[in-house]
Amino acid sequence: MNESPQHPAPVRAATDTELLSTLFELGREVTSVLDLPELLEKIPQLIARLTRFSAFAVYLLDEPRQELHIAYAVGYPEEVVRTLRLRLGQGVVGAAVEQGRPILVNDISKEPRFMGPLRNMVSQLAVPMRRKGRVIGALNLLSEQSGAFTDQDEALLRQFAAHVAVAIENARLFRSERRHIETLETLAEIGREMSSILDLDVLLTRIASLTKRVIDYRTFGIFLLNETTNDLEMKLAVRYGEEGTAKRVTLGEGLVGWSALHKQPVLVADVSKDARYINLIEDVRSELVIPMLIKERCIGVFDLESPELNAFTKENEELLTLLASQAAVAIENARLYEEVRRNEERIEKELRFAQRVQAAMLPTELPSRLRHADVAGRFAPAHELGGDVHDFIAPEPNSLVVAVGDVSGKGAPAALYSAFVAELVRSRTLRRRYTPDKFSVAGVLQSMNTILHDRQLEEYYCTLCYAFFDFKRRAVTISNSGLPYPVRCSGDECGQIELPGVPLGSFSGVTYDEVALPLHAGDVFVFCTDGIFEASSPEDAEFGATRLCDIVKDNRKATARGIVDAIFEAVSAFRGSSPQDDDMTAVAVKITG
Repeated sequence: MNESPQHPAPVRAATDTELLSTLFELGREVTSVLDLPELLEKIPQLIARLTRFSAFAVYLLDEPRQELHIAYAVGYPEEVVRTLRLRLGQGVVGAAVEQGRPILVNDISKEPRFMGPLRNMVSQLAVPMRRKGRVIGALNLLSEQSGAFTDQDEALLRQFAAHVAVAIENARLFRSERRHIETLETLAEIGREMSSILDLDVLLTRIASLTKRVIDYRTFGIFLLNETTNDLEMKLAVRYGEEGTAKRVTLGEGLVGWSALHKQPVLVADVSKDARYINLIEDVRSELVIPMLIKERCIGVFDLESPELNAFTKENEELLTLLASQAAVAIENARLYEEVRRNEERIEKELRFAQRVQAAMLPTELPSRLRHADVAGRFAPAHELGGDVHDFIAPEPNSLVVAVGDVSGKGAPAALYSAFVAELVRSRTLRRRYTPDKFSVAGVLQSMNTILHDRQLEEYYCTLCYAFFDFKRRAVTISNSGLPYPVRCSGDECGQIELPGVPLGSFSGVTYDEVALPLHAGDVFVFCTDGIFEASSPEDAEFGATRLCDIVKDNRKATARGIVDAIFEAVSAFRGSSPQDDDMTAVAVKITG
């Protein structure tokens, strides 16, 4: 800790005007510093221009714990600075903070509240720092001389403390914003790294290491759900004790099981007050559990525990929710890769399994609580597996996202690529819940293009149309990256919405256009992949956009399911005996109110 500096003697005979001028200058100096450590170091240097002192400390209030700790000190032993904690009302400093007023003591031997570690001190001046009616800490001055501080010192330090409080809050805000930006950059970097690891064991170990970069934990575990037994099996534990640590938790039991069952994060400041908690590790005081979700399906949880109360914050919960979403996609990709590699000799069986997985990943019902629209989709692969993808998501009440895509190529590689694309669509869409002001339809495609291009799979790309229906504002916003133009029927008109775009993953730095259209009851929107438009007849004619528009117009009064089925029946009749050369997908949205 810094030695007590040789502080210049203050000018005691200074006029009121000179003192006010000095205070103004010091206030301007202290509020100009935005780096908190630099600010704390500068405070005693500025105070030395107002009064003498032998030792000095800045105490800051930890509001959740209602404790004061030393953030910076001059003339204090290092061990004291590191370990000293004062409760509100404890000691002269604690009393000044609790009462919200300065306390001047010019004979410490007669002050029963004095409990400082520097017993050679004789005088003390403790001044609370107040910001917007809230005390955030205190300045504490000590002197080896009796009667070292005056009422004038108290008045000056009270005014200066107000400037210091503003400066500290500004520095904290600046540090918080900088940390937030750094955290978002770290999350993006973590997402890229996780998605490149296909070995499950390596991936789980890496997830634990990467998580440490965004939140400091004492104990961390990853549980994965065994859907056959409905048990959560511990696949990775960092600093878990061997004795008394559960390796398996039944779905619904404890905080871990509750989070997985209800697909919700669990943040508990004091586990002793939560009836769901199962006591497995003696010194655990607080816990944070985050479910890993894919398309509303929980595949496992992150479990963080701490021996301290209130160890985790709402910000930790929000950051880890984003990280868990990325981890879930990476884990699913690693699982699929591992399964395919391990069972290569049984390719036929695995193809049937992959078909079931792909079918399970497609939407089978409307998003819950969806109003104002009827939605239906249908997919028919050209081979065992296909590269088409479609989804409908309700990120918020009164909204619907429809995405239809077509991956280049066919078979298992295209299916793997399309699974990744589908989860990118969902994860980028659900980010709207946390940063709605930064969400845009074209921005979703730009983000996906960057990620897919970074994978450096030059032989693969994806065309995708992304539509955001806002039923509150009665408008739909659409952006396209090369999928055939969608069809819109509104009033007596039925035609395509011309909106070109570059396929995703082809080039870096691509920007996309978007178009906004009003919504009216009875409007119909249809999104189709190439397999519909380019279906060939025995005479090598193409089905084409004109026939599609006619089918949609003739069936516009039917349900969304009826419109989709009519399109597939028309294509099948047109194709006749010709083979299906490409995957076919059609999604219809009918505005009902």
